[in-house]
Amino acid sequence: MPLRQYIVSVILMSLVFFFFLCETPPLSAATPNYADGSKQEIETFINHLFHERSHHLVHPDRSLSTYYDTDSKGGRHALAIQNNRATYLHEWAAKREMDISESQSRLRIRGIKFRGEQVKLTLGHSQKITYAYHDNPMVKQWFGLGTWHVMTLVKKDHRWMVSKEWFLDPLEENPKKIPSGRPTLPPSPRSTISNQRYDRNRAVAYANKYAGLAWGAGNEGKYNGKYKNYNHLGGDCTNFASQVLGDPKEGGGLNMRSPWRYHYNSGGTRTWVQTDAFKHFLLHSGYGQRIASDHYEDLVKSTDKHPHSAMWELASGDLIAHVMHNDVDHFSIVTGFDDHGYPLVNSHTADRYRAPFDLGWDNQTQYLLIHIKD
Repeated sequence: MPLRQYIVSVILMSLVFFFFLCETPPLSAATPNYADGSKQEIETFINHLFHERSHHLVHPDRSLSTYYDTDSKGGRHALAIQNNRATYLHEWAAKREMDISESQSRLRIRGIKFRGEQVKLTLGHSQKITYAYHDNPMVKQWFGLGTWHVMTLVKKDHRWMVSKEWFLDPLEENPKKIPSGRPTLPPSPRSTISNQRYDRNRAVAYANKYAGLAWGAGNEGKYNGKYKNYNHLGGDCTNFASQVLGDPKEGGGLNMRSPWRYHYNSGGTRTWVQTDAFKHFLLHSGYGQRIASDHYEDLVKSTDKHPHSAMWELASGDLIAHVMHNDVDHFSIVTGFDDHGYPLVNSHTADRYRAPFDLGWDNQTQYLLIHIKD
């Protein structure tokens, strides 16, 4: 992942894991009532804040400034992030000939600490984003995201405001660097053949069950507890992709073999958890086959080799490596396709559930499409 996101991930997950150990149930929608400095008041404010932020994603002209301490640098920065992510999402949708029509939020507060007129808290956020294509506006489709947040609130004029916020944002990207175009609709449905070596259906089911906080994921928003969580060590995306392919009970069932192996008493090997090592293993072990590697605008084109674009060669259960500066920064698992043939992916760091594969990546990103051999 990019250096800044790596640093944010390490700091954020370290705070989540080591400073907040208590867990509270998800919050329900409520009307703001800031009567005192109680825990309930904070929960009400946070729930209302994220409700308004979801509306802001759909309607970017809706101001969020009253919820932020704009007198502080941290508050202004946190507000700017929300404005930028809304701008990015709508610019991306316009390039894909879509409209964003709805956004919903669900929260899990993990810890609250009062310090006078200041509160520090950490929470998990599950978000559902609904979209429709311009040429078929009645058909609504959606994807899920999940993020952990560490926030500081301050009280001014009897109201709580955000003064600082850390989270690994899957929509943090420059709106001016979005490539154009969209994959062409394939002429026939893609096949998802499963055989004795790689069970694609189980692999996709595993990816859907253990996609963490992402809206739509199973297992009550939790990762598979059999495996170590590497988020606080820089990222869990490759560990998750390896689980999808190799978990013997619920995943695709590819045989673990040296050097690609998970030791349940100590963790994964370098090839199991490190992006470039995992890529090299897949392409040289016989487990994976390169379909194509290029920037987005070139991958969606029709060519002599790929008449319906290279995207059409992907199948559910395949992998996409996101490459920056000749290094793999991220792995995601293809879990399906929307009604227009757009590849949808699941991943960790940040958590995604059936999200468009290029969402949150810029025009400098290259994508390596890897077919897992049946």
